[in-house]
Amino acid sequence: MTTLSLPDARALVAAALTTCGYSATDVETIADHLLDCELRGLSFGGLARALSIAERRRATETPPQPIRIVAQTPVSATVDGGDQVGYLVGMHALELAVAKAHAQGVAVVGARNTWYTGMFSYYLEKAAAAGLAGMIAGSGPAVVAPHGGTEGRFGTNPIAFGFPATPAPVIWDIGTSTVMYGEAKLKARLGEKLASGHAYDAAGAPTLDPAAALEGAFGVWGGHKGSGLALVVQLLGMMSGAAADPSGVADCGFFIVLFDPGVLTDAGDYRRRVAAFAESVRATRPVEGGSPVRVPFDRSVNCRDETLRRGTIDVPEAVVTALRREAAGV
Repeated sequence: MTTLSLPDARALVAAALTTCGYSATDVETIADHLLDCELRGLSFGGLARALSIAERRRATETPPQPIRIVAQTPVSATVDGGDQVGYLVGMHALELAVAKAHAQGVAVVGARNTWYTGMFSYYLEKAAAAGLAGMIAGSGPAVVAPHGGTEGRFGTNPIAFGFPATPAPVIWDIGTSTVMYGEAKLKARLGEKLASGHAYDAAGAPTLDPAAALEGAFGVWGGHKGSGLALVVQLLGMMSGAAADPSGVADCGFFIVLFDPGVLTDAGDYRRRVAAFAESVRATRPVEGGSPVRVPFDRSVNCRDETLRRGTIDVPEAVVTALRREAAGV
């Protein structure tokens, strides 16, 4: 592992993204998202993701087009991402949704023709800071097998919910696969194995090899219930106009709904009640010998606070070396 200061980590990502053609404004947006993943201990979505972005850019002959709104009403919008990376498209969709939810009390925004949208909790934390509750669901390429199957039919299909509270929002953010796409990509880069029972190769045989899994299928999380949730998330993402089974890393669907609690109740009182309820959950008596009960997003917040205090992150040496090569245009 290589230890990097937080400024050095951001500078390395920025240099690699700049070299592969992103503007200074776009670099700032993408780098902030990737660094937040690292701060929260989610390295598969952190610096290593910049390598995947650069590889995707090089593999695509047609240059990306501007992000544009193709349909909208006072409470809704449909966005064509122009094959831009999802960190940019997701922020565009979020900003539209926040503005509409503040104006109308509710907003529904869908985005298509994008890829790598990142952590949905990243967007919902910003929505919660604006006083809004919401949900985001995302579809993608068929890399996850439904329960009982060994062929990809779903994307990794994350879904997240966020609720404003003080000092930190309550956010639940999960993927509906046993392993996330970014995890498999990072393990393949580092020559590591997947956990048993998480994936199948192209012939349908169980595999620990992440490269074989990327050619085959990941397992679905949560048995038949998780499989049903994955199907629903795929259909929500498709509501943006995204394909059911896009080819390669492309045309992911991004579906966001935001609500202003103030249209139903006193917004300040709601925030206080959310915070109080979260505290009551944390105060639950744990099982004998168990750890204190946590609320979703607690781990992320605590890890981020500790990383910020430390001021450094540990990154696999292979990732740092590859990023330096990208930054140098090698």
